[in-house]
Amino acid sequence: YTVEKLYDLTKIDRWFLQKMKLIIDYNSLMETIDQNHLTSDTLLKAKQLGFSDKQIAAAVKSTELAIRKKREEFNIKPCVKQIDTVAAEWPATTNYLYLTYNAIQHDLEFTEPHIMVIGSGVYRIGSSVEFDW
Repeated sequence: YTVEKLYDLTKIDRWFLQKMKLIIDYNSLMETIDQNHLTSDTLLKAKQLGFSDKQIAAAVKSTELAIRKKREEFNIKPCVKQIDTVAAEWPATTNYLYLTYNAIQHDLEFTEPHIMVIGSGVYRIGSSVEFDW
């Protein structure tokens, strides 16, 4: 179906349907690429669209580990960004961070030793930033 036809059937906003179409189209493109011909640009774009290494591997008939190694070879790494809890109304520094491939530099400098807490629990809606005010 076209985006317009899907909109007519579902009334899902066209903006969301266009985003989903972009992801589906890019997956189809990756399925035409041999794993040995996966370029830095193609891999970066896939990461920017939100594809996991495992999804990319499935599309190009490779393995998750091989895609990770390819990313490391191409130096494709996510950047650490801060969540702006005040919508740029004034300068604010928070401890709310996320990783993205849609950036070229970190928002923070990592000059001191840090600890990462993994598996501390889930963040469900209503348990984090939106209730800090």
